[in-house]
Amino acid sequence: MDVKKSNTRLVVAGLLLGLFMAALDQTIVSTAMPTIIKKLGGLESFIWVYSAYMIAMVVSTPIFGKLSDMYGRKRFFLMGLLLFMVGSILCGTAMNMDQLIIYRAIQGIGGGALMPIVFTIIFDLFPAEKRGKMMGLFGAVFGISSVFGPIMGGAITDNFHWGWIFYINVPIGILAVIFIAKAYHETKVSRKQVIDWAGAILLTATILTLMFGLELGGSEGWAWDSAKTISLFVASAVLFVLFLLAERVAKDPIVKLSLFKKRLFTSSMAISLLYGGVMIAGATYIPIFIQGVFHKTATQTSTVLIPMMLGVVLSSQIGGRVANKFRYRDVMIVSAITLLVGSYLLGFVMDTSTSRLMITLFMIIIGLGMGVSFSLLNISTLNSVPPQSKGSASSLITFFRTIGSALGVTVFGTLQKHEFQKGIAEIPNINPAMAAKIKGGQALLDPTVQAKMGLTADVVNGLLTKLADSIIFIFQWSVILPILALVFALLMGRARMEKAQPGQQGAPGPQSSHGPKGEGAGKPEPSFHGG
Repeated sequence: MDVKKSNTRLVVAGLLLGLFMAALDQTIVSTAMPTIIKKLGGLESFIWVYSAYMIAMVVSTPIFGKLSDMYGRKRFFLMGLLLFMVGSILCGTAMNMDQLIIYRAIQGIGGGALMPIVFTIIFDLFPAEKRGKMMGLFGAVFGISSVFGPIMGGAITDNFHWGWIFYINVPIGILAVIFIAKAYHETKVSRKQVIDWAGAILLTATILTLMFGLELGGSEGWAWDSAKTISLFVASAVLFVLFLLAERVAKDPIVKLSLFKKRLFTSSMAISLLYGGVMIAGATYIPIFIQGVFHKTATQTSTVLIPMMLGVVLSSQIGGRVANKFRYRDVMIVSAITLLVGSYLLGFVMDTSTSRLMITLFMIIIGLGMGVSFSLLNISTLNSVPPQSKGSASSLITFFRTIGSALGVTVFGTLQKHEFQKGIAEIPNINPAMAAKIKGGQALLDPTVQAKMGLTADVVNGLLTKLADSIIFIFQWSVILPILALVFALLMGRARMEKAQPGQQGAPGPQSSHGPKGEGAGKPEPSFHGG
């Protein structure tokens, strides 16, 4: 079916704006949260402002990915943009913490549509030899948003009403809607569609019980070994088994289990999950380490991750550009080794006497190892599946990276709290009841908390040293993740993406259209070996 030619430049601009908006909201809230808590209250539940967004995004990502395969990319990308803007407006008008948490979940549902569909549209629009460069550009958005998010959050909160950290999404989203609605044209799917309702419901229930178990476990009234916490994990496991059974018999499953028979696909998913864990460890605990060791405030450390994120941006570009020249396996081996070196330096070389300059160098190495995955894993995944499964496949990359981050936050947080509490016992003049209240020690970074607890300067310094030691302990454990990622990189096989032959457009897939009057539609995928 002939369609109008897409205006590639406007489409790319719209996709970049949409992806930046969704990625930005994962980080912009952090520096504004103290102000939000002062205005809305809800100190005991503020963590759910982050969790609601993440859980909603994890749940909706694979569902929107599959729906985009079935009914087209454009309508669900626009739906995601509109949901995100509505959620943003509601967040800015929240009158209490409970409302803000609900509205953040609406934002998260929109974000679950945006992230995977962005990369699928790029893969549809561009021929093989240009995809790497474009994937690198879009992968760099994650690094850029991680740098500017905390900075923008602090600047907006200091100079305007805190609601503007959400309202800022509206003009960005409107531009993205205009660009995509006007410039992106796709062919329509003519085959009859069957929605896998059982799979969608079971997948949603599986993820919700798992994420609630991870978020609530270890909190007050939800000890890890309590019946309530264990029941959530058991329920998640049972629902997951039921989901697998449902997908095996579904006519058009939400997640095609046959995709995991491909070595390249499965390895890419595993690496995405492991890298998500490393990323969250660095992004969460390096700023806390800097605050504790160098006695900086949260505002002063809002830019501390810039070196790591600049490394992410640079290596994401490199990863995209070398995708046509080397096997995926070879590029990811270099990436995993680089990440392993950076993790080793943070865990076994860094200590409380390490200079800021050296820590900055370690962070750059982590970023260089990490960034390649944002571009290359999307390329390797999308090249390993048929056109009708590209939306699902792209969503699963985001899905596994987010699950890796969620697991990383929980596991590393538990390890850090245990190690910190063990270190406290070595400090003289510490009341056991007071030690229990300190928990993971992050509260010690607030001078008002120190004063409220009546801690002397010597005791505070001792506690901050133990806090730094417990963070180093986490980085020592985190070394396991790039080692496992290296193993999966070796298992990627000899797959590589070949350049399209002269006169051959890339891989449009059933929903894509590029070239005048749908030129290139129906032409074959560029071949790849292995996987």
